[in-house]
Amino acid sequence: MSSSKIDLVLFGARGDLSRRKLFPALFQLDKADLLSSSTRIAAVARQKLDSATFIEQMGETLKTNLGDDWTDEVWSRFKKRIDYICIEFSEKEQFNALKEWSNKDHTLIFYMATPPSMFGIICQYLDEANCIDSSARIVLEKPIGHDLESSKVVNDTVGKYFPETSIYRIDHYLGKETVQNLLALRFANRIIHSQWDNSCIDHIQITAAETVGIEGRWTYYDGVGQLRDMVQNHLLQLLCMVAMEPPNKVEADEIRAEKVKLLKAMTPINHSNVNNQAVRGQYAAGTIAKQPVVGYMEEEGSAADSSSTETFVALKVFVDNWRWAGVPFYLRTGKRMKDKVTQIVITYKDNPHAIFSDDDSEANNRLVIRLQPNEGIQLEMLSKKQSMKERSSLEKRTLNLDFQEANEGGRIPDAYERLLLEVLNGDQWLFVSRDEIEASWDWCDNLLEACSDNNVTTESYSAGSWGPSKSKSLIENDGRSWYLV
Repeated sequence: MSSSKIDLVLFGARGDLSRRKLFPALFQLDKADLLSSSTRIAAVARQKLDSATFIEQMGETLKTNLGDDWTDEVWSRFKKRIDYICIEFSEKEQFNALKEWSNKDHTLIFYMATPPSMFGIICQYLDEANCIDSSARIVLEKPIGHDLESSKVVNDTVGKYFPETSIYRIDHYLGKETVQNLLALRFANRIIHSQWDNSCIDHIQITAAETVGIEGRWTYYDGVGQLRDMVQNHLLQLLCMVAMEPPNKVEADEIRAEKVKLLKAMTPINHSNVNNQAVRGQYAAGTIAKQPVVGYMEEEGSAADSSSTETFVALKVFVDNWRWAGVPFYLRTGKRMKDKVTQIVITYKDNPHAIFSDDDSEANNRLVIRLQPNEGIQLEMLSKKQSMKERSSLEKRTLNLDFQEANEGGRIPDAYERLLLEVLNGDQWLFVSRDEIEASWDWCDNLLEACSDNNVTTESYSAGSWGPSKSKSLIENDGRSWYLV
């Protein structure tokens, strides 16, 4: 249990993120006795409600979202932590209500579950209401800008009121159990760590595929696209965790410094190589789970001039350092794909000499790290067939570490549970630094500029497929293939 006296102020308390993720995560932390008995929650939103009405509505939402994890006993104590405060974010004087609610002996944590355009004005009015002191912390949801320059504006604005050590930038992928386990897998196991370089690894694939479309987010998504929405943050963070050098300690500054080094070592995709290393796609009508779905251009609210917005990206990336020289990293992410899956696949090199008659190109050892739908790690390896007729034939076997089974059927905590707990504990090791944000945007800006200048168009792909045909060529031209579930 956290012993600190903490009060959490949640801006955007009636939004989708708060209902689906933040309040369920806080409920689970309370259920696990990981919240201090003194911790309070100020649910802040613009709608005029009293606390009793908000709490009743939130209770109904939580009961539905949590299912079997709901208990009346936990709810009876959890709801006592919550106060609803109506604030119109553009009205300075209304922030005085937060000052009146706050306890001078408690540390205030401000969670911005709002559009980034509101970060500046909220911080300004919090400061003018004397709600910010040296102990205060702030949590920022993505996107942190839409390019390098706009990210600097966001960071500069928040940085006027909070030092870097008090800013927690969320990338919810970093809260996933499997992503954290990458550190243990790589650096606590000599058998893995000793094989983790270009002398042993042939290539690495990172896939983040979704079956959903844009889900009514047209206004936001059409101005962003999949590269900004997924590659700049989630996929590059996964690449960092896979490829960074060992930190001296499992501490925030050490881990973040190694990630920045890795991002700066990534070879740019620019005008000279973009046509060979980048594929953009946009989904057309198709079938998902045996149900017909419309294409991107037929989605509700679509605009006629949106044919250039990518809903799929595949990239071939290189890291220019001694460990990874010559090893391609194949990244792909898309909407309306065949399956919902996020995974990292490490493919090892062939043996230099084959002594078994059926030892062929399909015999590569693979380490598959699954983030969803079922978190776990599996190692594909060759074993002799159990056969009296065949003297030395081989077959592929899989060693499987299923986190659900390893937890004896218990639930795997949601990413936001871990992230909220680390915020409450004041530990930034699972959060993204300003230097990381700017290094990733710098790399992505070069790619976006090259795609625009070289007219890398969006290739159509059917909903329910694995993306445009060019994404297959991207990897198959190298004599490799995408690993399918």
